[in-house]
Amino acid sequence: MPDVKVLDAIVAAAKDVHSRIQKGRKPSLKMPVRSLQNVVYKPRTGFFELLGKTKERALTVNTVKTFAQTLRMMSLSKTLVEGDDIATKREAYYVSKNWGDCRFDEQPESDMIIEDIEAYFSVNREQLGFIPEEKGGAVSGNLIVIDTDRDSKKKLRIDCTKFGSGAYSIPINVEHLEFETDAEFILAIETAGMYQRLQQHSYWKKANCILISMGGVPTRACRRFVRRLADFKRIPVYVFVDCDPYGIANIYRTLKVGSGNAAHVNEFFCVPQARFLGITPMDIKKYKLPTHPLKEVDIKRAQDAIKNDPFVQHHREWQDAFNLLMEMGVRAEQQALAKHGLNYVIDTYLPEKLAAPHKFLP
Repeated sequence: MPDVKVLDAIVAAAKDVHSRIQKGRKPSLKMPVRSLQNVVYKPRTGFFELLGKTKERALTVNTVKTFAQTLRMMSLSKTLVEGDDIATKREAYYVSKNWGDCRFDEQPESDMIIEDIEAYFSVNREQLGFIPEEKGGAVSGNLIVIDTDRDSKKKLRIDCTKFGSGAYSIPINVEHLEFETDAEFILAIETAGMYQRLQQHSYWKKANCILISMGGVPTRACRRFVRRLADFKRIPVYVFVDCDPYGIANIYRTLKVGSGNAAHVNEFFCVPQARFLGITPMDIKKYKLPTHPLKEVDIKRAQDAIKNDPFVQHHREWQDAFNLLMEMGVRAEQQALAKHGLNYVIDTYLPEKLAAPHKFLP
């Protein structure tokens, strides 16, 4: 069924632009600024929230192309929603090739317009009919996902312990899913390689948990899936990533509190109950892990997090962790634990870490 509220909002915006033009007034669209400079971190809610800064996209000689692109993208969204259809962000970019002078030269330009429209209407892009290219993530372990057959509309029970060497793939839309589980925690893992090792040895059975492969920075679908699952069962979420500024400040922080770029939807696409299991800078020393030197981009990212990230600024523990990492001048990957044996992560590292979750970084 078409989302009537979204359709009404798009039509109302178009009518406002049309009315202003008819009255000889300059049409404009006002939307929130999407950046860390326009968000605040509130521990009580647990995610980045928007402040009041806005930007106005008015129709001028210099902005005529961007303004036209915004309206054309809104029109495409209206068509998709009316037809209960979808378009990947890549497809939306190619559709614009029929828009004459207001076509996009590169996909990042069309992606930015989609995100602006999303923020303007205060909805997520899936509600507008736009979906990402990448899949949501992989899941295995003590979990039954209840989905609906698209043709018969009957309930489908998907047992995540029955995929053999494979895994359940998180769909783009997860709002309709239901869950059954008695797992004790969710382990969200950065790299596919580490996920495959834990899956290969059925670690989920040994630890009575649910394994989720994030595949780098988790997609919105992955984040929403983890959030809904954690809320449903009220079980903790532990995050296992590489020890570098990117793994901490991008992957972990995005999962836990969201991002400045998507602050208008962070409330739904973050997991405030997530805790950082590792790899920590302290783990590098304790487990004598092999390392690589921090790159210049790593140091800049760490310094930027300390200076500008509201989440890091709130937690002294994270400031200390970043400073320690820069003092050591190194970074370490999850796979570095293999120095002590391929299954050291299963036999020693994870059991030792999970024995003291109260010591996890916030």
